[in-house]
Amino acid sequence: MKQKSAKGIKLRNNIIVHTILAILAAIWMFPVLWVILTSFRGEKGSYVSSFFPKTYTLDNYIKLFTDTTLLNFPQMFLNTLIIAIFSCLLSSFFVLSASFCLSRLRFKLRKPYMNMAMILGLFPGFMSMVAVYFILKAIGLTEGNNVRIALILCYSGGAALGFQIIKGFFDTMPKELDEAALIDGCTRWQIFTRIILPLSKPIVIYQILTSFTAPWVDFIFAKVICRANSDQYTVAIGLWRMLEKEYIDNWYTSFAAGAVLISIPIAILFLKLQKYYVNGMAGAVKG
Repeated sequence: MKQKSAKGIKLRNNIIVHTILAILAAIWMFPVLWVILTSFRGEKGSYVSSFFPKTYTLDNYIKLFTDTTLLNFPQMFLNTLIIAIFSCLLSSFFVLSASFCLSRLRFKLRKPYMNMAMILGLFPGFMSMVAVYFILKAIGLTEGNNVRIALILCYSGGAALGFQIIKGFFDTMPKELDEAALIDGCTRWQIFTRIILPLSKPIVIYQILTSFTAPWVDFIFAKVICRANSDQYTVAIGLWRMLEKEYIDNWYTSFAAGAVLISIPIAILFLKLQKYYVNGMAGAVKG
């Protein structure tokens, strides 16, 4: 009887937990579904009386790529993609390298640097955007195609300050790996690239995803640095302009279509890389 009672309580608890999770999932998916439906809405305007569209159309997506009276969406998409890719590569290299050095090496300014990074991390990055803008302007990176370079530098320049999570992961890896590699004649660079990184796929993938997502969705730095250079706009600025008072009525549904399109690269990147999350430390040390 006690065993049956315990099973009944466990079943009841499981039903309650899964019901709550299903409700939370539905609430989380509701705005996503609304944006997708709005992107196919045939009627124009930001004020509608029904959740589901009365008519469905692909014109909102077509308009993004054919109507350049307000914005050149393909150019903005390309600008954002280029900036995100190069920022991701540079940021990942800087963060992984700094994390390895702080985790595996011992040098004089190691602790002061970590303390400084922790203090600087308490302040949001946009507090420095005015100073950063005038520095970039002084070296001629705020006009023309140089705007892309300026944004890449902004997103990747201070990336090494965010080493805490990856350093913590590297700290869990046994130091015997480094010692054995050094005895076999490996350099520190070889240890980093041939031993530590292959065994750290989950955290490397995490870094790649976060480094790509940050510039992809950023608005503040992009808006400050791009200013009136419309040919250098990113998708975040373009979508914001679609919601301005004089454009929102004609571009609201296209804004929803743009929001769906810019989510596709993030979704593809995550789906392609998520399988590496299951890779852990199994088999890292033998004997």
